Amino acid sequence: MFLKYKYFFRAVFLLISASAVLAEDGEQEMSAREVVANFQAQLLETMKNGKTLGFEGRYKKLTEPVIKSHDLTKIARIVVGREWKKLTDEQKQKLVDVFSRLSIASYAHNFKDFSDEKFEIVSEEETPRGGVIVHTLLKIPGEKDVKLDYQMKKKGNEWRIINIIANGVSDLALKRSEYTSILKREGFDALLEKISGKIKQYSTNKE
Repeated sequence: MFLKYKYFFRAVFLLISASAVLAEDGEQEMSAREVVANFQAQLLETMKNGKTLGFEGRYKKLTEPVIKSHDLTKIARIVVGREWKKLTDEQKQKLVDVFSRLSIASYAHNFKDFSDEKFEIVSEEETPRGGVIVHTLLKIPGEKDVKLDYQMKKKGNEWRIINIIANGVSDLALKRSEYTSILKREGFDALLEKISGKIKQYSTNKE
């Protein structure tokens, strides 16, 4: 009888140990390089079905990948600079919401079809403030490669994209220059209207 229970408890212990290992593996965080590679793979998959999906389909398919790979709250905060502190909590949430929709819409608009493009991760480097830059190429047949450098920062224990530099041009810098100017000159509601207008333009532009 004792031996029967001895083997029973040993089996239970092994099952618990195996479950713990699986749980630990499932929660293993991705490196900055892996976050970028995973996002680019999902982007390519959407491009391959881009024409069939249409804008709305691409938008829907890319929503989760963008949210999971980008720190959209941090990006929204950066693009309005010091003006962020002047906003109410409600305004901050509205800005993050509309900016998130803009980010997804821009991907859905700009990556709409597939012509044998592929992404290549070239290298990565650590930044002085604890971030990482993942250097990649978008290789387009018959055209010059596009350099895409992803600036990454930790959000909790997970790496997130906070900026993309395309051929040396910072998307974050361009938006910050435009958005802070509108916010200071015309106010918060005007900024939201401007961003909403851009989203509508992406959704209706068939080019």
